[in-house]
Amino acid sequence: MTEHAPRIEVVGNVSAIAERAAAHVIARLHDRQPVTLGLATGATMTPLYARLVAATRAGLISFRTVSSFNLDEYVGLAPQSPGSFHAYMQQHLFRHVDMEAGRAQIPNGSADDIAAEAARYEAQIAAAGGIDLLILGIGANGHIGFNEPGSDFASRTREVRLDEATRIANAINFPDPASVPERAITMGVATILEARSILLVARGPEKAAAIAAAIEGPITAACPASALRLHGNVDILCDEPAAAALTRRPHNNNRRRA
Repeated sequence: MTEHAPRIEVVGNVSAIAERAAAHVIARLHDRQPVTLGLATGATMTPLYARLVAATRAGLISFRTVSSFNLDEYVGLAPQSPGSFHAYMQQHLFRHVDMEAGRAQIPNGSADDIAAEAARYEAQIAAAGGIDLLILGIGANGHIGFNEPGSDFASRTREVRLDEATRIANAINFPDPASVPERAITMGVATILEARSILLVARGPEKAAAIAAAIEGPITAACPASALRLHGNVDILCDEPAAAALTRRPHNNNRRRA
């Protein structure tokens, strides 16, 4: 396997991360040509989506020719459930932009047959011609999507059991921490690596060990994010605390303070 060095940019604060990430996406949407995005959820993405909404309202970009596929969804949650990623995306992006109905796809975690839903979703991504730009977060344990440590790099969209650490980290989105689902449906590592370009966004000291392992550690299923070094077109954007454990950067990477 061929290893590639991701392009790394380190900025000083959360606002700067959101601005830089938004600029990355806006550059892809600016010419209003058809584009397929892969989308993530969570606190790191919220300010990014706010800036994309603002850019849409200002007429700088349009989502009319955009299609999207979300990375994952909890198993057993109805789309209207407040803790679902369906609800998150509606709240933070979809209801505020001009994306055409039916072009935003999220796995159906409440499907009767999750295996069939996973296969359907994987086929739907392929039928769309794949993902042009996939936006990723990273878990403190190195997961991407909900591909927890130990995930096979050849994995496709499937049902997974969530690590307890992941459930604890996501409990903030649920009124009762005990109600955090134990399972999810997620794009697989191989599905993620087929995106033509990838933007990983990380912030906070709790992500520092994962970022260091992903960039400087061995390429191993113990840190699923390390698989990104098998992709030739990855940008990693993080703040100073998230980059704190890095000891080196490849010679062709950039560092920018904001």
